[in-house]
Amino acid sequence: MEPGTRVLVDRYGENPMDAVEHHVRLEAQSAPTSLEPTDVLIRVRAAQVNWVDLLMMSGQYQHMPDPPYCPGMEFAGDVVATGSDASIEVGARVIADGFRTGPRSKGEHRKWGGFATYAIAPSNAVFPLPEDYSYAEGASFYGGFETAYHCLVHRGQLQAGETVLIHGASGTTGLAAVKLAKRIGATVIATGRSADKLEAVKTHGADHGIVTTDSNGVRRFRDEVKALTDGKGVDVVYDPVGGDISLESLRCVRFGARFLIVGWSATPNVAKGRGGRGAPNVNQLPTNLIMMKSLDVRGCPAVISVHRNPALRTERLEAIHRWANAGEIRPVVGRSFPLVEIKDAMRCKWRSEVVGTVVVTP
Repeated sequence: MEPGTRVLVDRYGENPMDAVEHHVRLEAQSAPTSLEPTDVLIRVRAAQVNWVDLLMMSGQYQHMPDPPYCPGMEFAGDVVATGSDASIEVGARVIADGFRTGPRSKGEHRKWGGFATYAIAPSNAVFPLPEDYSYAEGASFYGGFETAYHCLVHRGQLQAGETVLIHGASGTTGLAAVKLAKRIGATVIATGRSADKLEAVKTHGADHGIVTTDSNGVRRFRDEVKALTDGKGVDVVYDPVGGDISLESLRCVRFGARFLIVGWSATPNVAKGRGGRGAPNVNQLPTNLIMMKSLDVRGCPAVISVHRNPALRTERLEAIHRWANAGEIRPVVGRSFPLVEIKDAMRCKWRSEVVGTVVVTP
């Protein structure tokens, strides 16, 4: 097999962009020649540049692979070799399961990230690529739709006929949440910083779009939400953004609403950089509003929840696989870069420049 290339993070940065500028490098990669009996060798065809990949590079994510390591949690490609006991055939088009292989996994396979020409994975960490999916769509599938399913279904208990406010709707998990909420039968109010992006999100199913920022930062948008809900407010908030967006959202809900904490993309520096532990700039919510509106505020850690209760994942994988194979849900790939332009791809993701996912192609 021909030689390839891989990305290495040689140490944690003070923040993700510090890591991109100073601690990310490309190096030559030879095709691995030794496999454990249950391993498969994947020729990577596409890998998603995930928000979590960026946080990992500064040690600001709860899971910390030891540098130097190859990032790229989510990827798809072709099986080009197998161990003697592997349960999959050479030539299979597959998606790698970022829970069981790559930098977010545990054990020896965490060094095999998808920002590379080749990656080794245990055979139980690969799933067939849906027949009509591209490799880029496969690399963009799990992180978005698993997160959205866990938050909206397991934690949010979203029902047909309800209204959900989805923040960061043009991003990976936000757009997946829009698609999943519409599959459930809910009304979707999507938010974001760009009117043009929100128009694109509407083409993917959102019923309404609200721009949440202006030149002064997060603006008052509660009146628009109330107007769209006959003054009642929304039943569910899907919040992967955090910060001031969360605070304004508390004024957009009906009595007894469910407020889903999905992430904190607007405030990545809640945690120390360079792998320091603790949250010196932790986000805070006003307890008086939570009480007076009788809110259910629910944390939605999709990965940690599975580590504590693996049965949760069996159900959600079954559901999203069924819907994907039936053509009912599909990721949106916003932009693709060659792997040698990995730094540009990471900057593009950090700046939220596209609707959907950012991928690299080795």
